[in-house]
Amino acid sequence: MSSLHQCLRPPVRLCRRRTASAATSYLRFYSVARALAKEEAHANNQTANTDESLRTRREALLRSGQELYPRFPKDPAIKTMSCKNFRGRFDFLSSDQTSTDVDLMLHGRVKSVRISGSGLAFIDLIQDGHSVQGVCVQGRIAHSGTSVTQFRDLFRRIRRGDNYSIRGKPHRTARGQLSLLVTELPQLQSPCLQEFPTVLEDPETRIRNRHVDFQVNQRAAQILQLRSEMIAKIRDFLRASGYVEVQTPILANLAGGAVARPFETKAIEFPDRHIELRTAPELWLKRLVLGGFEKIFEIGPCFRNEGLDKTHNPEFTTCEFYAAYSNLEKLIGRSERLFTDLFKHSNHLIQTRLSSLSPCEFDPVTPFRRLDFIKEIESAMDLKFPDFRSPNAEAEVVNMFHQRNIRLPSSIRLPRLLDRLSSEYLEPLCTSPTWIVHHPECLSPLSKSFIDPTTGQRVSARAELFIAGKEVVNTYEEENSPFEQRRKFKEQIKYRDDENRTDIDESYIEALEWGLPPTGGWGCGIDRLMMLLSGTDRINEVLPFGNLRNVVALGNGGRDVVKNR
Repeated sequence: MSSLHQCLRPPVRLCRRRTASAATSYLRFYSVARALAKEEAHANNQTANTDESLRTRREALLRSGQELYPRFPKDPAIKTMSCKNFRGRFDFLSSDQTSTDVDLMLHGRVKSVRISGSGLAFIDLIQDGHSVQGVCVQGRIAHSGTSVTQFRDLFRRIRRGDNYSIRGKPHRTARGQLSLLVTELPQLQSPCLQEFPTVLEDPETRIRNRHVDFQVNQRAAQILQLRSEMIAKIRDFLRASGYVEVQTPILANLAGGAVARPFETKAIEFPDRHIELRTAPELWLKRLVLGGFEKIFEIGPCFRNEGLDKTHNPEFTTCEFYAAYSNLEKLIGRSERLFTDLFKHSNHLIQTRLSSLSPCEFDPVTPFRRLDFIKEIESAMDLKFPDFRSPNAEAEVVNMFHQRNIRLPSSIRLPRLLDRLSSEYLEPLCTSPTWIVHHPECLSPLSKSFIDPTTGQRVSARAELFIAGKEVVNTYEEENSPFEQRRKFKEQIKYRDDENRTDIDESYIEALEWGLPPTGGWGCGIDRLMMLLSGTDRINEVLPFGNLRNVVALGNGGRDVVKNR
């Protein structure tokens, strides 16, 4: 009996002394405990069976005399080729034709192995999503001294998931299948000791075993391939426009650059110093603009110590670029050109190479639609905002929530209230690519601001691009006055809460005193962009090892049992 079962076993005599209701509760509790104990025992049995299976397979391979983990062969006389290149290079072969003057070697993971009679076998290798069939005829490799029995035993030992090399000549079978006519016994490069599944569907099992998931589920692998292509496309677009790529610090005494709760850590070199992981690279990049790099960008990780949901992860990837002598209209125009390119390139890849994905449905017709933050919300609520600079602005906005029966955010601060109204009234309107512009100044402390002549409110020179109701781009004219920046930092301190721990960054203000030219800044969340382009509604699908919860779970130990189907 398991320890769990023993601990939860109810005291029968005690049950008899209690009421019938209490006894029923105990029995229900006991039933649940027994079910949990059975599950625990079943899991333990599965793990034990898996361990025994590993030992049995390893011992059988060792008895065969094969070297299980040899060094990769380095024979310059043997030409090697990827499965993808093989299919392209020898596609010209006709049925039942062999390139007798070509001798080459292919490598890959065994997708399937089939024995047909005593002297014929087929082995399918897959590499990077491309597969090639190896045709193995015992008579053709008899010169190596291989008997029919040895031939048959070898192919019985080969399992789906093993890594093998095959050597031979390009050949197209009579049925028209491009193959390699094998001239030597296949060489084991490393065995798969687990039972390799043909189907893997359970979301938790998939995300905890991504190394298996990518092999079994083509869509999972193709999402990462699309991600790589899109990042390269963004990089090429910026470099072609004269931008210089850099890497800026991740660790600093202040995270800076975003209104968000940072991760904190310590360094043994500075045991008494407080260190934070960056929430955005913005302030570092603007220092480089000050240093004379007039067009600059970075693609890299950021960290925000906030919650997890379908579209948010505490560790995420952003692309940010900054251009001196630029304004909001230039930033919007550059964004629309980039996104038009991304949509077209993504759909082309999906239609030609990444066929398990669905093309993006959005046809970006430029110029994108624009919504004015203040005017659109006032129209939707049929209420007027107070002057946001007035001391009673926060209370008056709370009253607007009450008048329209809208749930208040957990932190009743003016920026949080306005954010909630945006998510309530504006973001649902942004199904096609849409810019939200002219945000209240308190929402953008690092942006330049001005008095909007139509509303009389002080607003930011800022625009957010939303697609399918999700923000994908945030762009604005950077505040370059050290005096205004200090004022805005002080203003943000009034709105501090658990997530907004803004402080005055004196070193950044001092840097501004050297004269930051009029600068436009732009940021895009790569993970959310990839969700959009790949048609995925969960952020963990576009991350190689899922979200933070999945990554932390990987370190908990224990063996997952991946069932074969």
